[in-house]
Amino acid sequence: MDAHSRGRADDIDPADQWVLNPNTGNYELRLDHSAGESSSPSRTATAEGTGRRGGSRTGSSREGSGRRGSGSRERERDEVPDGPRQVPGQRSRRSSQGGRGAAEPPSAGRRKRKPQKTRKKKALLWTGGVMAFVVVAGSAGAYALYQKLNGNIDAIDVGDAGSKNVVTDGPMNILIIGTDKRTGKGNEGYGDKGSEGHADTTILFHVSEDRTNATAMSIPRDLMTEIPECETKNEDGTTTVIPGTPNQRFNTSLGQNGRNPGCTMKTVENITGLKPDHFMMVDFNAVKSLTSAVGGVKVCMAKPIDDPKSHLKLPQGESKVQGEQALALLRTRDSFGNRSDLDRIKVQQQFLGSMIREMKSSDTLTNPKKLYSLADAATKALTVDTAIGDAKKLMTLAEEIGKVDTKNISFLTMPVIDNPAEPKPITVVVDPVKGEQLFAMMRSDTSLTEVKQKEKAAKGKQAALLKGPKAEAADVRVDVLNGGEIPGAAGSTVTWLQTVQGVPKSTNKANAPEKIKKTTLEYAPNQADQARALAEMMGLPATAMKQGTADAEGLEAMVLTLGADFKGAGQLITGPAKPPKDIEKASADKAVCAQ
Repeated sequence: MDAHSRGRADDIDPADQWVLNPNTGNYELRLDHSAGESSSPSRTATAEGTGRRGGSRTGSSREGSGRRGSGSRERERDEVPDGPRQVPGQRSRRSSQGGRGAAEPPSAGRRKRKPQKTRKKKALLWTGGVMAFVVVAGSAGAYALYQKLNGNIDAIDVGDAGSKNVVTDGPMNILIIGTDKRTGKGNEGYGDKGSEGHADTTILFHVSEDRTNATAMSIPRDLMTEIPECETKNEDGTTTVIPGTPNQRFNTSLGQNGRNPGCTMKTVENITGLKPDHFMMVDFNAVKSLTSAVGGVKVCMAKPIDDPKSHLKLPQGESKVQGEQALALLRTRDSFGNRSDLDRIKVQQQFLGSMIREMKSSDTLTNPKKLYSLADAATKALTVDTAIGDAKKLMTLAEEIGKVDTKNISFLTMPVIDNPAEPKPITVVVDPVKGEQLFAMMRSDTSLTEVKQKEKAAKGKQAALLKGPKAEAADVRVDVLNGGEIPGAAGSTVTWLQTVQGVPKSTNKANAPEKIKKTTLEYAPNQADQARALAEMMGLPATAMKQGTADAEGLEAMVLTLGADFKGAGQLITGPAKPPKDIEKASADKAVCAQ
């Protein structure tokens, strides 16, 4: 890796070069064959000093110790134990985050003390060990590691399908795509020969605005939906517009007719009303290389598995899988439930939860060689959008996602029903009721866990406006104005109210005098039952309710003004407080045996 600058062989494994510098008491990554010899401060950077002084590879280790007083280094020499010692994972994690100046060297008492256990297990970016890169990149030799890992990453320009910012202040949506593309030796039996790969396994990963929780929603590959028009960037800089097609399988949003991941992002936004900020794509090789790099992933089977199609053989109970066996587990459809793709998705979710736990285990985080192998495999496996197309940006994104506690990551599957257009259903469609309820929850950033987050609904009297009897839909009178960003929103809402909700006394009043951010409903006290009925239909929050002081006279109508939070007719503005009934969800911190 560092042969051109050091004159050494290019097969040096930097994870094997960690040594303890007796002059500083810090661990250092030696990118030459001098491991085991004492280090000169001018040749290497200390593991802690590098991250805190901007990543310099030649920073003086004496500079930090000088701040601690003249006797500090002498005490360090007296306390250095004989023999090799494992690199503390906690040191590397701190140095990657920047901090409070050079760290004080560990005393003998501090070395003997066991690390405190913490209840807050921060979530990994489970798509491929990107957090492993965060840990490794903050250590000594970070620059060389950065150069190596950065060269591994492939990027695709998705135009306006994603965000140009690495992270946002609000909620973030990351689309994880696992393709059935054939690459590499041993993958001849998988996927379509010569195909660019389809969206075989797709998960929309929604991270809350306050970073306290995340929802990972799997999207069935056999979902029938509209693939909207999308643009792809060509190598010569030109743009190709790919026409949209109705009633297509979701997995054809990638790889069919020249569609790239940006088209899959557009399709997800069209279905859910949630715009993905970024995508991360992996193929079959990623599963094999990542599970091997982490040393295997624990899985649990409710019964013995012997699948001749996938060649998967697993005993009842707990075991570890990696490489080809891990891929076989994620691809088999005949060993679980009713042998459908939906049951396979459940197994995939359980596997990913276990992989998160394995990546966060002390066995991984305190093992430099395993960390490096994981980061190397991860970056080789990833294809991402250009906005996060280098190692530094990926590190920034991974650190942001890493703020989420593992126990507050909920895995679930998009609510679907059998396709009513098929005599013998093979495909599925979005559940028109439960699907929209779940999408609305995610759009309004409502947690699916018990985590305490900032209260989004109004308190006290304002919240009470939604409580009480509701009028019949036929008795609701409302004038609708468009104060949002979507052209024709008032007209489409009135049509939806009349044809779907049974509100014939709704009127299109065209554009509002000015644009507003939040939708409002103005009504009189004697129209409260009508207001509550309309609020339930549209998912209006309590903060949208604007009750006047004087009663309405005669046939006077309420006034609904659509704001920038309005996403389309039929899409709830704010989701329910709890997910729809019968939606199965699992937590990333709990092991479950596959049925």
